[in-house]
Amino acid sequence: MTVQSALSATDRLELLRMMVLIRTFEEAILREYHADKSPGFDIGAGLVPGEMHLAAGQEPVAAGIGAHLSLGDALTATHRPHHVAIAHGVDMRKMAAEIFGRETGLGRGRGGHMHLFDPEVHFSCSGIVAEGLPPALGQAFAFQRAGTDRVAVAVAGEGAANAGAFHESLNLAALWKLPVIFVIEDNDWGISVPRSASTSVPSNAVRAAGYGIPGTRVEDNAVEDIWAAVGEAVRRARAGEGPSLIEVHTLRLWGHFEGDAQGYRGDLEGVPGRDPIPTYQKHLTDAGILDDAAFAEMGAAASTRVEDAIAFAKSSPLPDPADALKYVFTEGAQS
Repeated sequence: MTVQSALSATDRLELLRMMVLIRTFEEAILREYHADKSPGFDIGAGLVPGEMHLAAGQEPVAAGIGAHLSLGDALTATHRPHHVAIAHGVDMRKMAAEIFGRETGLGRGRGGHMHLFDPEVHFSCSGIVAEGLPPALGQAFAFQRAGTDRVAVAVAGEGAANAGAFHESLNLAALWKLPVIFVIEDNDWGISVPRSASTSVPSNAVRAAGYGIPGTRVEDNAVEDIWAAVGEAVRRARAGEGPSLIEVHTLRLWGHFEGDAQGYRGDLEGVPGRDPIPTYQKHLTDAGILDDAAFAEMGAAASTRVEDAIAFAKSSPLPDPADALKYVFTEGAQS
């Protein structure tokens, strides 16, 4: 079955709608992050102090994964997490509030944008490279032991595929035949280090063979191909056939973090022409599935939802400094 025949027109529009929603959120965070950091960029200033890692360009990965998961499935992500969080159904209001460090946030404002946790949809992320893979194994193990068909997905960058946790996780997942899917986002850059200077193989998908599991690489940031690859991996996992590894050659449109001058990148001039959203918009328009009015409606709906989340975050209270030590440990009577 080809991707085109498997995907209905409605499915394809939903992929684009999710990509537009994610980009709209990232653009709003970009706007708010920089609003009060001038004159002269001060990373510690403003309503959203600290580092900010945005995922513009990587929306196809999130859309392709999210289309196959239920809220009962688990997903772990990286320090660049907003796109997959949105695609997995993390509460956008609470996520925005956490990014702004507010009491109404997912972690009551204690975690910030790199440490988002939503137990309602089994989502977590971390600023530590490759940290999300072992927890995904634990979730997959729990699902397996419970006799369910739920799955876990661990999303990591291409740099994480050189970390010990990556190899240890693939080994154990294969050994125990766990229902977990490893998705590597290859955006060509490990901060400022090109992939070619850090990784000995041109595709991390080939590393799957060392653990006896399927591995595939999706080129060109193609959302429909990502959808197909993830769909097959999820099918295998739900059927008890074990883990899979998928690497997606995606695109980082913006810097590693906000404030990154990107002087190390020689490809910046051609980056805007590789933006996956106008690319997919044109693809669907040419296929007769989408017109300008429908695309504008997608954007308007996304903007309404995102601006509501931003307004909620900005109007929410800051944590009380007197409560700084609360929520560190479980509170309550000891048995």
